[in-house]
Amino acid sequence: MKKTLSLMLAVCMTLSLCACGGKTPSTSGSGAGSTTPPASSGTPSGSSTPSGSGAYDASGDPKIDLIFTANASSADWHGMAMTTFAEEVEKLSGGSVTCSVFPDSTLYSSENEWDAISQGQDGGGADMAYISFPTLSTQPGLEWCAMINTAYFWSSYDHMTSVLNGEIGQDMYARIAEKTSITPLNAFYLGARAINTRTKQIDKQSDMNGILLRMPSSEAWLNLGRALGAEPTSMAFSELYTALQTGAIEGQDNPLPSDINAKFYEVAKYFAITNHVVDSILPCINTNTWNKLTDAQKQAVMEALEVAREFNDTKRIEQENECVDTLKENGCTVTYPDIQEFKDYASKWYSDHPDVTADWDMDLYQTIQDAAK
Repeated sequence: MKKTLSLMLAVCMTLSLCACGGKTPSTSGSGAGSTTPPASSGTPSGSSTPSGSGAYDASGDPKIDLIFTANASSADWHGMAMTTFAEEVEKLSGGSVTCSVFPDSTLYSSENEWDAISQGQDGGGADMAYISFPTLSTQPGLEWCAMINTAYFWSSYDHMTSVLNGEIGQDMYARIAEKTSITPLNAFYLGARAINTRTKQIDKQSDMNGILLRMPSSEAWLNLGRALGAEPTSMAFSELYTALQTGAIEGQDNPLPSDINAKFYEVAKYFAITNHVVDSILPCINTNTWNKLTDAQKQAVMEALEVAREFNDTKRIEQENECVDTLKENGCTVTYPDIQEFKDYASKWYSDHPDVTADWDMDLYQTIQDAAK
């Protein structure tokens, strides 16, 4: 872990020397289906105890207040992790880096987040946001990102986090930084996505056919819905509860902890454990903002993000293990369709739509799949 973190922080230094270039640092994870990710190795290699002093002392550096916006619910773990990050980065930087957090779409909606973080605080936007791979795939030169959250791309939590928080992930983030004005820093676990419906119980893949299923607003997300057999429609997360309540949509897909934190079970009582996406979200920073930070401040940011990631991942996995009982206690029906049936349907759908896969990076695809073996 220390070796990996040391490599990451070396990469941070490279990024400070070239705008939008170089490898972006990330952290390592663990544990397919385990109850908790591994403990952190502590401070970055070559640094002192996490007190904001020592080899990476940032206490005397120019002060900066980061603006972190998200549509994440403040009751959800990655929403709470924003506060964890803010507390840690202030402590680790000796007070030179502070962070104002705005979860619950209180500053920008999910549709406006990309523009906000691309502009950065200097351009009237925000400095940090959680960005998904499907959102990244909407940007020129990043169409390959659409393959990351396709149905059954990841085999497990361990597969996902070891790739995205390891050297392969660093290379991916460098490619993203080269094509955009944002820099991904690491990857948080969002859970395995399940299908949640209002009136129809899902016992098999064919039960999905024609269901009006909410998806976030990108073609990659919409294609995911189609690969499950549904009729997808775009909708902001903040509108989802009311849409389920009124019947404007029949269903939605999210990880179970997110479903519970958003209380979707109050208006949609059927849950199918399909695990079609082992989901992740990337804390990203405006590259101009990143380049303004001193080397010591970058180290503080990276260590604080690792603390926030471990908080999020640990709590989310613990909650995932309790979710089904919680749903049943709230009068919900939970089913376990044949996942292989869903996999076969999705595989055929992608094969039948070469226009969807035309921009995928098949070398990277194979590298990532090989990493699961």
